[in-house]
This record gives sequence, C-alpha cells and structure tokens, in this order.
Amino acid sequence: MSEGVTTAPTADVGTQLSALADPTRRSIYELIRKSPLSVRQVTDRVAISQPAVSQHLKVLYAAGLADRTARGASTIYRADFAGLAVIREWIDDMWDDVLDAFVEAAHHEHERNET
Repeated sequence: MSEGVTTAPTADVGTQLSALADPTRRSIYELIRKSPLSVRQVTDRVAISQPAVSQHLKVLYAAGLADRTARGASTIYRADFAGLAVIREWIDDMWDDVLDAFVEAAHHEHERNET
C-alpha cells in the first residue's frame, strides 16, 4: 500500500450489500472501480451534489469497498477490490449449497427413473 492510502477495515457482508443496494452509490462505485477519482471528479459525473457524493463515498469506504488517498486538498477514492472478497465468499458459499442441492436432486431423479 502506498503512503497516504487509507483502507477501511473489512465490513460484514450485510454492510457491503446495503452499501451497494443504493443505485446512486452503485453508480459511484462503478466510476471509482474504473479509475481513481476525486470527490469533485465524481460530482462532475453524477447528478447529485458534492455533499451527497461525499456521503456516498464515505459509506463505500466504511463498508470496505473503497480506499482513499489524501492528495493536497483533495481526497482520491478508488475501489478496494480486496473488500469485495467478503461478498464473493458469501456468494461462493451459497453457490456451493445450490450445486449440492442440484447434485442431490439429480441423484434422486436418477434413482426414481431406475425403479
């Protein structure tokens, strides 16, 4: 990690999903996912006020989904891809359950067809 970059502690999956549930916040996350941006640069790309953008970015940061770097009088935000590991793990666990259920259903169907 470079000097001046601050990373929020990783949040739980509920906090992260709540952070991404808001469509405006999700669009802001998409912007900082593509490239690091200052609050002003984000504000120039969305149809909400600078204080609202700042609040959305703070929520993303608190959820462990964004890093921030102080650069002079500006704060630069970028997506923290490591923060997505919490959501990815949760989805992977659910997917494993879905696959297990599919295998079990296929096995029962196979047994039923053999009788």
